[in-house]
Amino acid sequence: MKARILVVDDDRAHLTMLTAMLESWGCEVETASDGSGAVAMVRKKAYDVVLTDVRMAEVDGIEALRQIRHFNPCLPVLIMTAYSSVDTAVGALKAGAFDYLHKPLDFDELRSGLERAIEHGALRRGEGGEGGGAEAPAGMIGTSPAMRELFGMIRAVAPSEASVLVLGESGTGKELVARALHEGSPRSARRLVTVNCAALAENLLESELFGHEKGAFTGAQRQRDGLFVQADGGTMFMDEIGEMPLALQAKLLRALQQGEVQRLGSDRPVRVDVRIIAATNRDLEAEVRSGNFREDLYYRLNVIALRVPALRERPEDIPLLARHFLGRFAQRNRKAFRGFSPRAMDLMLRHDWPGNVRELENAVERAVILAPGDMVTERDLPAGLRAAEATGGPGHEGAAHDSAAGQSLEDAEREAIARTLEQVGHNKSEAARVLGVTRVTLRSKMRKFGLDQ
Repeated sequence: MKARILVVDDDRAHLTMLTAMLESWGCEVETASDGSGAVAMVRKKAYDVVLTDVRMAEVDGIEALRQIRHFNPCLPVLIMTAYSSVDTAVGALKAGAFDYLHKPLDFDELRSGLERAIEHGALRRGEGGEGGGAEAPAGMIGTSPAMRELFGMIRAVAPSEASVLVLGESGTGKELVARALHEGSPRSARRLVTVNCAALAENLLESELFGHEKGAFTGAQRQRDGLFVQADGGTMFMDEIGEMPLALQAKLLRALQQGEVQRLGSDRPVRVDVRIIAATNRDLEAEVRSGNFREDLYYRLNVIALRVPALRERPEDIPLLARHFLGRFAQRNRKAFRGFSPRAMDLMLRHDWPGNVRELENAVERAVILAPGDMVTERDLPAGLRAAEATGGPGHEGAAHDSAAGQSLEDAEREAIARTLEQVGHNKSEAARVLGVTRVTLRSKMRKFGLDQ
């Protein structure tokens, strides 16, 4: 592990021990005894990672972290703390820490954290591959700052028993966050039970959640355990919690406060131990003000809030996600693809994705099914994406058409062929398909215009 690491700690003995350990791993190590000294050193010299304590006599680690992030947001900072509370970890991650480590340090954990931080720094500088990030929870993809922060928050919050409210637009992947929280918790060996609060009528939702006795209502032919009992010892993910009727919200609040539920038609409570993760695309604070959501339930659910960013807020993740979906759907449909044409990728990067990751996933699946060759081109993408090109955004196709005004027909034809060849990586078969001509015709035109070299 070759890296230049800045270690910041006002405990000289600990600083000396860490320096010796890191140097034995092949690292170049420099040290600072407080946060202000660390910030000054970062401004003067490039480092691969900063490893800093939280509690220091002068400028503490959190303030140093903020200043370092302001100066160089690409530099990963690892926080060391002897105060292993969720609040400390969450505060550090909110301030932009790459990760946090508990004192006394576990050296295997330290080495793993440093290696991930070095890889992260390389990816941010464009030196690494396209992977979804070593610390990304299973099923989640992203290297953008917003997703890195979310991954760190998931890692900090998952081991706790706190209720979590997952916020975000439809299609952003809130259920994936819930799954990652469950799998990173001590409850992972038990069930993750999912219920969509918007998918069932009020009477059906109540029976689904709490269960019912035989004869409790028409059609109740036997006793049935509800989802709370099924999730006992595990986690319940309540999607679209903002759609839950007010009358049922009161019963849910009682279940959360008392740790017990009551089947419909029964007067006996049943004890349950369930961690709640709720999700919504609504503004619950506004729903509380308008009287559509109980304030006491909102605060019971919103112990910790995690916001999943919209896809338009992290465009740097679009190529990663698109290639991931391409591989998945190509395998499912028994097809082979080399990737996306430059113009197709350009259209995906310019689209604002109102349906978020779900919309991107659907667009790629459609392209895989319709694409006749081994390259996804703009013609294989949905019409909504291609419409953006037709409007002629700055520096894109519309501008190119405008610039052709006044050209001779031959010049315009030559420019169209040259531009298409460049966009498809000089793949002649693909260029012929995009231009709507045969490969023989394309070769003839290329020779005519001197483009065959």
